[in-house]
Amino acid sequence: MESQHVAPPDPKRRRRTTRVVLGAAVVAALGASGIYITTAGAGEVTTPGTLQAESFAAQGGAKTENTSDTGGGKNVGWLASGDWLEYRNVTIGSTSLSARIASNNSEGGSIEARLGDRDGTLLATFPIASTGGWQKWTTVTAKAAKLPTGKQTLVLVMKSKSRSDFVNINHFNVGVAASAPATASAAPATAAPTGTAPSSAAPSKPAASNAAPTNPSASPGGWVPVDEAAWKETLALHKAVQPKSVPAGIVRVPEFHTNCTVSGEAADDPIVLPNLPGASHLHTFFGPKVTASSTGAQLLKQSTTCDAAGDHSAYWAPTLLQGGKPVKMKNFRAYYGAKIKDPATVVPFPPGLVMVQGDAKRQVATPKGASGQFWCAGSAEIGRSADGNWPKCAAGGNLIYQLTYQDCWDGKHIDSPDHKSHMGPSVNGVCTGKYPVAIPNISMMLGYDSLGGDGLALSSGMASSIHGDFMNAWDPAKLAALVKVCINADAKCGTTPSFG
Repeated sequence: MESQHVAPPDPKRRRRTTRVVLGAAVVAALGASGIYITTAGAGEVTTPGTLQAESFAAQGGAKTENTSDTGGGKNVGWLASGDWLEYRNVTIGSTSLSARIASNNSEGGSIEARLGDRDGTLLATFPIASTGGWQKWTTVTAKAAKLPTGKQTLVLVMKSKSRSDFVNINHFNVGVAASAPATASAAPATAAPTGTAPSSAAPSKPAASNAAPTNPSASPGGWVPVDEAAWKETLALHKAVQPKSVPAGIVRVPEFHTNCTVSGEAADDPIVLPNLPGASHLHTFFGPKVTASSTGAQLLKQSTTCDAAGDHSAYWAPTLLQGGKPVKMKNFRAYYGAKIKDPATVVPFPPGLVMVQGDAKRQVATPKGASGQFWCAGSAEIGRSADGNWPKCAAGGNLIYQLTYQDCWDGKHIDSPDHKSHMGPSVNGVCTGKYPVAIPNISMMLGYDSLGGDGLALSSGMASSIHGDFMNAWDPAKLAALVKVCINADAKCGTTPSFG
């Protein structure tokens, strides 16, 4: 089966990462690096020989997929310069090393094998050139200058001049006295591509280790099941709400909104990097005060900067920087609506739902006319920045971005390994198939106190890396009323379930 990779520099390629709760020593080493890390569970290799790429213990920027290489199983892909894979307790059995790789990037690059950490002693370097396809496999070799003794932490660091993904890895050979290699079953269920259902590698029901917690932070890197009892209570509240007759003259758009001011800025992300303060890039938060350990249940008990009664949800996005300094926000509004054909089928969010929209690792140009670009209020654009990625706005036209989330839910999970795959798009205007439950569609409007121009960047990188996070902490009864009165009735409301 041919991989879904496409030849770079396709700007539509999306790359994801997941997470792990790390020990204090690792957290200290990461500092505020913004690295996103995942765990492979039983990812430790204790014998020399074949080292399956997917048996990593930690990673940055990778994802696994089924491979068509000899022997089948899985390979690790979506690897770009700066990404890395870590393997622990590895015994290097020979100075002659080899790697099974595939590449569809003509710029190529290299894989540096280092000992200890990403900046550790260089063991060997594997040269990478295009093989003609993401599933066109070949073996490349490298020579270690010295044979290390004892068990090692082996870190593979990707290096390339290309900004796009440049290599897939199936396995490595680090010695000749190999026992049975680690298999794909030792790796975790990995996330399906954005907007699709979990792959066959992901269980239809969460594994036993994920069965109990309903707090996403308590089950890092996995599929977190919905609390069925709480979900039934939410549906019961929604069913009990009496609809209101819609007066003549009311705009027939299924919508309500909430306005929020900034509640803080910090290098935290309780969805992607829970319980790891300072481990993310800088985020701007709206709603309650958010920390790296925040949960929906905690937020519901806190005060909020949002003006819709009952909305204690947290919203956040990467901070906009001008010359390296944070840009102040002018306004923030989250619209709640329905893009599907029949808004009467929309139900409230399940308790504890979290979502991520956008891709922090997407680093591509976004010139005028490109999808997903920032724009000026009132169509006030008068030019572009020197790099072409940002508009220049006339006086009175502040810089704006609109970020829209998926509105169909799988009905089973309140989180997934990539924090996206439990959500999906409608099909011909209907939530069906893998994503049968219609929930309110969130559209975050980010208004900046900026007229755009030169010197702008996001804390996550280029303009294309814009993304948003949502942690549901609505009062269930308040949300139920807004959904029934406004969205289900196809009527435009403000911050309350009323018209006028």
